[in-house]
Amino acid sequence: MLNLMLMRHGKSDWDAGVPDDHSRPLNNRGKRAAERMGVVLRELGLVPDLVVSSTAMRARSTAELARLSGGWGCRLVLDETLYGSGVADTLAAAANHGGNTARVMLVGHEPTWSMTVTHLTGASASIRTGTVADIEILADDWVQLPDSRGVLVSLLQSRAFLHTE
Repeated sequence: MLNLMLMRHGKSDWDAGVPDDHSRPLNNRGKRAAERMGVVLRELGLVPDLVVSSTAMRARSTAELARLSGGWGCRLVLDETLYGSGVADTLAAAANHGGNTARVMLVGHEPTWSMTVTHLTGASASIRTGTVADIEILADDWVQLPDSRGVLVSLLQSRAFLHTE
């Protein structure tokens, strides 16, 4: 069995005055949520073996803050195909990067994350900012992912773990 984790980036700063959507940073709440989810995932024993993030600033920052705050020893890889991707590109990215790992986390965007959860599991899930969906994949190798199905094991919303909003 493999586990695919889909983490949506934290809340972004719409008033940052950046030149484009790709450059939009996290706001303070988004930073806190990313840091808290890193710790929560460690405490739950859900630390990924590899994190693959969209190249968008808000996704990269979410991935890095979660990884550092959680003390995860895994690598962070940036993949430009996760920005503006569809379900097929998302599954291909996990398959391409998964290698010999058992648990891969992709950090990216809506609506693709919700569509990917539905595609793999049949479940309907609202992937809000800072949310992590953990999917158990019924496959033994990441190259099988595009043709595999899975079970939504948990849906962890960052707002449930933040004491102040």
